[in-house]
Amino acid sequence: MRSEFTAIVEQDGPWHIAYCAEVPGANGQGKTREECLANLREAISLILEYRREESLRALPPEATQELVVVG
Repeated sequence: MRSEFTAIVEQDGPWHIAYCAEVPGANGQGKTREECLANLREAISLILEYRREESLRALPPEATQELVVVG
């Protein structure tokens, strides 16, 4: 599944730092812009995976699941 997110990237001395506007808590850093964005991608992926697992664990037995496509 392909999703698009907004990366806000800043340079702080020799480091590039980034965060995702749509996924609170997703941050990345790196010595290069590319490394920073790769770290941010990984953070976004891990956070979304964790949130999905947590929400599915909390479903009541009578709940159903449906796939919703956006975009």
